[in-house]
Amino acid sequence: MPELPEVETIARGLQPLLTGRTVTGVPHIATHLAKGNRDLAQEVIGRTIRGVFRRGKLLFLDFPDQDVMAFHLRMTGRLGLMPSGLPSALHVHLLLDLDDGTSLYFQDQRKFGTCGLFADEELKRWPFYRNLGPEPLGLNLEIFTRQISGKKGRIKALLLDQRVIAGIGNIYADESLFRAGINPATPGNRIAPERLAGLLASLQSVLEEAIAAGGSSIRDYRTAAGLVGTFQNTFQVYGRGGLPCKQCGTSLQTTKVAGRTTCFCPRCQMI
Repeated sequence: MPELPEVETIARGLQPLLTGRTVTGVPHIATHLAKGNRDLAQEVIGRTIRGVFRRGKLLFLDFPDQDVMAFHLRMTGRLGLMPSGLPSALHVHLLLDLDDGTSLYFQDQRKFGTCGLFADEELKRWPFYRNLGPEPLGLNLEIFTRQISGKKGRIKALLLDQRVIAGIGNIYADESLFRAGINPATPGNRIAPERLAGLLASLQSVLEEAIAAGGSSIRDYRTAAGLVGTFQNTFQVYGRGGLPCKQCGTSLQTTKVAGRTTCFCPRCQMI
């Protein structure tokens, strides 16, 4: 599933290409895709895109009059541009024709992805959006500590909980915990303040490095330009269960946390 770095990479790639472009048509939208009661196809025609931004794992197209189109890529969703009028690839469920002769496409092999048009007040009432926790990039230690330190849940489960911190998924939780030297099963309320400070620094540095690398391409993810990310080439623990730790040589172990396969080093992550 695309996490914060992947969605941020897509948003940054689309921002200069979509800002100022006007939607001239919606030649295709799958019935399963649009959420809510608004007629998305009719309401976006003639509207000019003011910008592209991300919140958590959601990507937004910003329209005038306080309307936004929200995309949740889920497992296999992709967004990109193609010349208008060309036959679309397999599993393309939305096409927005633009006034420069290109079309924005939403492709999703597994059909878990969603999109919808929201007015500002509608967006605030959407439970998934309303309950998102703070963004990890730029987050200060005081807020991070408040989100984590009083909770009994295992630290990885807390990082995965979008109500606690927005945008973190399995990859970046594992990598950040390894860099901070914290065992993923440690309860949040048992992590010392100085270790929480180290975890926040590790989380932010891992995310920033992943964005700079264009994200992690393991299976389906591609950037808006159709390129693969490269951060997967630097994974220390994610997906490496049974292999030697790159730092100490100990065999990496796997367990389940919050239903997700979790990889860690029992020697480097003893706390």
